[in-house]
Parts: sequence; structure tokens; C-alpha cells
Amino acid sequence: MPDFEKILRFSDSLRASLLEKTDAYRVVNGVSDGMPGLTLDRFGERFQIQFFGSELLSQKAEIVAAVREVFNPVCLVVKERLSSSGKSLENPPMEVAVGTRELAVGIVREGCAKFHVDLLDTVNPGLFLDMRSVRLEVEERFRAMKTAAGAAQFNSVENAAPGLRFLNLFSYTCSFSVHARLGGAEIATNADISGKILDKGRENYALNGLDLRPGEFFKGNAIEYVRWALKKGLRFDGIVLDPPSFARFKGFNFNVREHLMPLVEECAGLLNEGGFFMVSSNYSEFKLEHFARDVLAAVRTRHKNARTAWMRGQDVDFVGSGATKDSCLVATLVEC
Repeated sequence: MPDFEKILRFSDSLRASLLEKTDAYRVVNGVSDGMPGLTLDRFGERFQIQFFGSELLSQKAEIVAAVREVFNPVCLVVKERLSSSGKSLENPPMEVAVGTRELAVGIVREGCAKFHVDLLDTVNPGLFLDMRSVRLEVEERFRAMKTAAGAAQFNSVENAAPGLRFLNLFSYTCSFSVHARLGGAEIATNADISGKILDKGRENYALNGLDLRPGEFFKGNAIEYVRWALKKGLRFDGIVLDPPSFARFKGFNFNVREHLMPLVEECAGLLNEGGFFMVSSNYSEFKLEHFARDVLAAVRTRHKNARTAWMRGQDVDFVGSGATKDSCLVATLVEC
């Protein structure tokens, strides 16, 4: 039998530097960390095990005991993400292996921000860990733009920029927008089809001492919002487009392979010169270089001088990112 305590202590030591900026990160990322078919995520004092395969499922009790011994969690939730037929489950069986259901709810820190998490709220606790570095960069970019706008206003009132605006499409719990507002964005607009999810976004705003401003929450299809904003002549200094691979809304089936790049092109029409546009996807069939190339081409239909600032996969705690379908990400940021 594997020495699970040894594996956990070693894999956690590889992520030790992350504690300087967050207490939410992936401790084990499957086979690359010596535990095939399994992930272990930390959310402050709360932990989540997910089984994506059957390799270690028969040793669940031993793994739970090892997590308890190494981390002494307030709460540990176990989710089995694979059915007996091998199909991925979006509503998996969940077990509170340590603690109580009430203790599955808490708060994590990320840079200057704080976020609510609930380990029993479907598959996702409220914060996607593999986008951490991008969220922190969004905050820093707005901080830099605000500083530059302040300098321009000081030198010449005529050249002063209006308030900075950010657009967060498929916003989920609005974590990107929290960072944008903390960095100096005057308005951070969130578009999502779920009113429940947007309410969680409002809670995250309140947790970070951010007031709710007109135009910041749109319940509906992100594509509808983009087309409405284009008609209204709205412009944004930063846009994040991080859609699910598939989504359904009022009879419309969003398919990331078919609909993403046309949406990127439409979004580019909302972007101010000097702004940035981050596009990402967890769809396992996308290849990073091709994805970044296609995004840039779509943006250049509206901004001829646009350039790729970077392209990347998951954050540093996702060791072996891309090796399995449950651990994949392609992301690129374009500057105009």
C-alpha cells in the first residue's frame, strides 16, 4: 500500500510558497503527484477529495485517515466524480468524512481578496483554483491603469481617462470582478445565467467591503449581454471570457468549439485601446498554441495591433496539467 501520509507531506511541501498569497490551492493533482485518479484541494482549513477514477477508490478510508493526520482539517468532503459506467458526474455523491455539513462553509484568502466557499455546493466550492494567477494579474493590471490615469489627470485634465470598467463573462461567483474592483476598476460588470450564482458574487463583494454599483450584475446569457453592450456603445478596459465547455439557456446550446471564437470577435468590439482581454477554456481538445493563435486572430478583426501577452495552462499547483481530462486549461491574454 502507498504511504499516503508521505505523499501528502511531500506534495504539500512543493506548494509551500503559495501560502504567501493564498490559503486555497491544489495539494494533489492526480498521477503527477503519485495518486492517480484523485485530487485534493485545500480551502483554508477545509479540504476536498475528488475521485475521478477508480484506481484508489478502494483505499478511500486510508486516504481520509492520512489527510486527517497530515492536515487536521476542520472539514473534509469526499466527492466521487465517476459513475460505474465511467461517465463524469456533475452532481456526484458527496460525503462529509471529517467535521459537519455546517463546517463545509468558510472563507479563503487570495492576495488582498477574500472569498466564500461551500464544499457541498455541487461540484465547485465557489472558487476555481487554477485561475488564481490570472485573477491576481487582473487586479495588478487595474492598479497600474488607475495609476496611469491618475498621472494623466494630474498633467492635463483634458487627457484624463473616465472611470475604468471591467467585464466578466460567465462570471460564476464574480471572483475576477472582486480583484478588478480592488485594483481600481470603477465598474466591474458580471454576466451569468444563474441568479443564485450572482447572489454569491454579491456576497463576495460585501465580504471585501465593495459597494454594489449600477450595471454590475446581469442575469442572462453572456452572448446577449455582449450584443446589448455593443448596441449601447459600452467600452471596457479589461474583459475576461472564461466559459464552460457546454451551457444551455432558453433553448440555446452554447458549444465552446463552435461559439467561442465568434464570441471573442464580438467581445473585441467592446474593448478600449490599451485594454486587455483574457480568454480561457477547460475543454480538453483545445491545444494551447492553436487556441492562442485563434484568439489573437479574432481580436485583430477589431484591433489590428493587438498582441499576445502570454499563453499558459493551469497554475503551478496543478502539477502535470494537461495530462488528464480532469486537469486541463488553455488561457491566453491579448493586449490592445
